[in-house]
Amino acid sequence: MSLREGDIIKFERTFTIEDVEVFRKISKDEASHHTTPDEQGRLFVHGLLTATLPTKIGGEHNVLARTMSLEFLRPVLTGDTIICEVAIDQFEKQGNRTCIKASFLCKNQHEKDVLIGDFSGIIL
Repeated sequence: MSLREGDIIKFERTFTIEDVEVFRKISKDEASHHTTPDEQGRLFVHGLLTATLPTKIGGEHNVLARTMSLEFLRPVLTGDTIICEVAIDQFEKQGNRTCIKASFLCKNQHEKDVLIGDFSGIIL
């Protein structure tokens, strides 16, 4: 699929305890809310792990990110399913490269906003 300005790309992911454990090892973020389950057996998902959702478009379309802005609106817990919607706001050829700007909104399974932001980059 080729990207165009105005496109909306939507995808989802359910975060697991294993996801948090792997990210915790990589990031060295050992805060207790990432290591000690709550009364329902859930862990808080690292904010930056949640922020990997909109980067999926980069992998699918060979985008080299240049900037990314994030606003974390509410916590994500293991077992939550996060739906991410990325809007392509700008997609244009500039010289010998294609530049992209996009905004995104991530919601949980209860339709509550958890993360908003935007990014820019170039298509390799």
